[in-house]
Amino acid sequence: MKYTECKPHILLAPFIDAYWELTCKAGGTAIHKILPDGCVDLAINIGDDFLNEKDNSVFKSEKAYLGGAITQFVEAIFSQETHLIGVRFKPSAFSHFYAYSSLHEVTNNVVELSNDLVPKISSFSDDIATAFDSFFHNKLNQSKHSLLPIVATVKQYVGRISVSELAKKHFTTVRQLERNFSYHIGLSPKEFINIIRYRYAQQLILEKYPEIKLAEIAFDSGYYDQAHLSNEIKKYSGVVPTNL
Repeated sequence: MKYTECKPHILLAPFIDAYWELTCKAGGTAIHKILPDGCVDLAINIGDDFLNEKDNSVFKSEKAYLGGAITQFVEAIFSQETHLIGVRFKPSAFSHFYAYSSLHEVTNNVVELSNDLVPKISSFSDDIATAFDSFFHNKLNQSKHSLLPIVATVKQYVGRISVSELAKKHFTTVRQLERNFSYHIGLSPKEFINIIRYRYAQQLILEKYPEIKLAEIAFDSGYYDQAHLSNEIKKYSGVVPTNL
């Protein structure tokens, strides 16, 4: 299996995290693990129909799919010829391009989209970024209502902030935050905060363990203790911290 990413045009960078491509040749079995990040993904199958053996779902040829935000790791298993291309939207940025019903409806789920919501298959060549950049530049809507500044605050605090503190900083209510997060991200504010905190802890483990002990990393990341850290890492990644 081969998985690659490339960045969008600078004007789209505040909204789109990356364009990606996944290919897999027939004859073997490949497992692609997807970890929670608060993002939603648009995927287009430009190859033949294929079966995701993990949940027996079929991705039809030349069809587009929306993958909602996930709350725990997901494994996709491939054992046949596969060719997917896609777009990973930053948390809450999907609504800057699409007028979609609440993203909470697709949390931990994948739904088929109409082909008129994505670039034409014929527009893709060896450079998928050019086709995606052109398409999404024309669709970009600088909405007055945006969660992007609130998402930025959560990331600035690396998840070490309560929902009530977050609401206070942005002059809104907890109830309004919960409605907006559910609609524009598909997660509750608490779920999103926990994911950002986990990702920060995971980064510390990858970069600094074993020079820095897990108990200290747990404290730096805002967890109660090492056991709390271990449980969260295993929940989101499927492995214990020392196996990251």
